[in-house]
Amino acid sequence: MPETPKGPKRPAKNTRAAQEAAKAIGKAKVASKASKAPTPANKPKPTPRRVFDQRIADMICIGLSEGMSLRQILKADTTGVLPAQSTVYDWLLRQPAFAEQYARAREEQADTNADEILEIADEMPPKFTDDKGRVYLDQTYILWQKQRIEARKWTAMKLKPKKYGDKLALGGDADAPPIKTEETSSSRLFDIIRNLEMTKRAG
Repeated sequence: MPETPKGPKRPAKNTRAAQEAAKAIGKAKVASKASKAPTPANKPKPTPRRVFDQRIADMICIGLSEGMSLRQILKADTTGVLPAQSTVYDWLLRQPAFAEQYARAREEQADTNADEILEIADEMPPKFTDDKGRVYLDQTYILWQKQRIEARKWTAMKLKPKKYGDKLALGGDADAPPIKTEETSSSRLFDIIRNLEMTKRAG
């Protein structure tokens, strides 16, 4: 009987090594899924409540009394000393003394806004001259100044209504004669600016 030709021998498979590699791959997949799944261990921890600091409270109240808003004060901080806005509100709820100090600073802010209204009204708008030599005032600047005045006026009225708010009274009898109303100061100021412009044009 003729012998069957034998081909090249194939290397025997290392079944044990293959099984161990398969187990390692399976464990890696399970570990990857476990790391992605939300577990109590990898959930973000809540930010702890910041302890009240009187020095920081004083800094905030000083900024308010000088006319800055709370957002402006906190945004201007580049050192990370000041807390978040929500923390300040939390302090106001939990610290009665700070809430009273904060309220006084807000009233002082109304006085600062009133002073700023006078400064803005005293600013002279930029001038420009046309081809014929006529001088005009910048109307865009005037409108911008008016918005600044109205914003400060509204804020002062809300923060300190007894001093800057519109008073409402009824009259008509002998003890209370009819009440005369006058235009607001901001409107009168811009009437003066408008009249000044008309005078320059006429000249």
